[in-house]
Amino acid sequence: MGSRDRRRDDSAERAVFRALAGMRDADLPHEQMLEILLQAAMSTVGVGNRGAFEALSTALAERPDLGGWRAFVARDLMIRLPFAIGQTWSRGWEPADVVRYVGRRLGPGRAALAAEAVSEQLTGYARVTVDPRWHEQVAEFEVAPWWPTGSAAAQAHLERDGWVAFAPELLELVGFLLMLPGLERVGPPPGDYRPLAGDRPTPPKQVDERVLSRIRALLAKAEATTSEAEAEAFTAGAQERMARHSIDMAMVQAGGGNDQVRGGRPATRRIWIDPPYEQSKTVLLNSVAQANRCRSVWTKNIGFCTVIGFDADLEAVEALFTSLLVQATMAMTRAGRIEEAGGRARSKTFRQSFLAAYAFRIGERLTEITQEQTEAARAELGDDRLLPVLASRQQDVEDRFEELFPSVTRGRSIRVGDRMGWASGRGAADQATFGTSSAVTQ
Repeated sequence: MGSRDRRRDDSAERAVFRALAGMRDADLPHEQMLEILLQAAMSTVGVGNRGAFEALSTALAERPDLGGWRAFVARDLMIRLPFAIGQTWSRGWEPADVVRYVGRRLGPGRAALAAEAVSEQLTGYARVTVDPRWHEQVAEFEVAPWWPTGSAAAQAHLERDGWVAFAPELLELVGFLLMLPGLERVGPPPGDYRPLAGDRPTPPKQVDERVLSRIRALLAKAEATTSEAEAEAFTAGAQERMARHSIDMAMVQAGGGNDQVRGGRPATRRIWIDPPYEQSKTVLLNSVAQANRCRSVWTKNIGFCTVIGFDADLEAVEALFTSLLVQATMAMTRAGRIEEAGGRARSKTFRQSFLAAYAFRIGERLTEITQEQTEAARAELGDDRLLPVLASRQQDVEDRFEELFPSVTRGRSIRVGDRMGWASGRGAADQATFGTSSAVTQ
């Protein structure tokens, strides 16, 4: 632990000590006592000091219910929870980000509560004033409210689960949300969203669902097969379709005029990176993004990448990245069985090197396929039609990247500590011809 982390941890323990001392003071006003508790909770969750928070939650649960203490805490925290959710939105967080990060740091129970709170709060806004992507994210939570109509979720939890179980959970969630850092704003918060004045009543779709369905079917086949040659052929077929679909959508949007066509500007998508081997996984995502004319930035301290591109390209990047992670893991496991050498093939260094090599080589091959499809489109459409459109879109992506991340710095390169892992990873990515769609069942 560094000196800065040590100071923060000491500060959190001092905050807990003050809170525990205050809990024994029956004369302390409820407002002051709760504020001390909340500040201590924010300190402990901020440094991840689980032991300190457990001591805090035990004291909260066991404090005598004098002068309406429990009713006051419940009422106050129920007011603070939606306020804390609103604060995260004003700091650039979106519903999926909040729920995902809460789950990663505090566990699935707190994540479920956060999903309920987010879903409930969004119902307070007119639907047309909320970005449609937010409604899509909330729909994925699959929250089914079980509390009576008109009652707050937090109050219903207290009545169902009881004070001892739920009050500390609510305190921790509120404290955690209030101390979340600011993120780059990638879209308007609820209440501020407005359809563009030039939008058509029914704008053309930016992603052909039939094409996307075929792409996903190919990637599912790539994940299901035990043959590396077949997996790469299926993946190559998917990338061909992605690249061509991107070009087709670019020409459609160029024909309609960027000012009239919704989606005629770059969008953003946050893709969360799960441990372990996060750095190698971000290299893989960046390789896929570059091959599909997108830019990617890793927010390491939180755990996600922001991908910037046009809608069709973002759909392609997310689908392909998810599939390639599955394929890379399977290939890494096979390589580990084949190349056992005193346990090295199962070491962290081997796997990190394997995934890094796999990512770099896959990126090269995906880029080759994109270039082939671009050349085919040039022959069909002509340079004077295609190239200005692609150049303009690429510049739009770069401009949006600079707008969101004006001071981004390039991170350190991955340290390759295992030559066997690097060679095996590159070999796994290079196993097949990775060739044409003729090798892929339609």
